[in-house]
Amino acid sequence: MKKKTYSQGTGRRKTAVAQVRIMPGSGEILINGMPYEQRFVSLQHREAITKPFMVTETMGKFDVSIIVNGGGISGQAGAVSHGIARALLKEDEKFKPALRGDGLLTRDPRAKERKKPGLKRARKAPQYTKR
Repeated sequence: MKKKTYSQGTGRRKTAVAQVRIMPGSGEILINGMPYEQRFVSLQHREAITKPFMVTETMGKFDVSIIVNGGGISGQAGAVSHGIARALLKEDEKFKPALRGDGLLTRDPRAKERKKPGLKRARKAPQYTKR
């Protein structure tokens, strides 16, 4: 049987879910089959994706293959970052203090609050009329 040569991590943010596989390589990052520069145009999102590699000083040492579904662009970028951090942790346990210190292993629990009955949105009430 062939031994698996990758580490896997699942990242989540809002309603986005990213399945990340990292393997030793040249530093190529593919998201849904395309380079991450094409998928995420914003510099802020690109920095969020590469932050786990910057923190662990492994930029360019791993090839990354990602499948991401759900949510919007910001949620997907956060999910990818979370997934990469988890995969790096499986690759080498020495990365844990650095990743934990930058908050990359913690899932961001913030999500959209549900709408309540009698209100226009989650907390916005209809305008009060005296007469």
